[in-house]
Amino acid sequence: MEPLKVVAHLWERIEARDWDGVAALVAEDAVIEWPVSGERIVGRANFVAVLRDEGEESEDDERPLGAVEVLRILADGDLVVTEVEIPEEHVVYRAVSLWTVRDGEIVGAREYWTSPGQDPAPRWRAVYVEPLVAD
Repeated sequence: MEPLKVVAHLWERIEARDWDGVAALVAEDAVIEWPVSGERIVGRANFVAVLRDEGEESEDDERPLGAVEVLRILADGDLVVTEVEIPEEHVVYRAVSLWTVRDGEIVGAREYWTSPGQDPAPRWRAVYVEPLVAD
């Protein structure tokens, strides 16, 4: 399967909470990095566990995962770049992810997760910029 389709299927399976389907797209020794939180996830099992167990600390263990909206997806060879948005109950998450796909499997990624407005603009820049309205 071509790299762009592998990653598109990944997001579909994440949204569906199809963890076996996610696992089928990720190499056993994949390395996923989250620089914003300073974490590295090593291995398919750990990556799937992080996705599956995310939010288990909340009181609502059955909280629905927000719909995954793929805003952009671009591919160049083995590199696939996605921008996604996932609305949750009280926050909207956005991620830009750089996926490396080889032989139909995700072997690595670097994902930048944040929420719009989480990093407020300093007032001194106001004379140079205009507010960005969400897409």
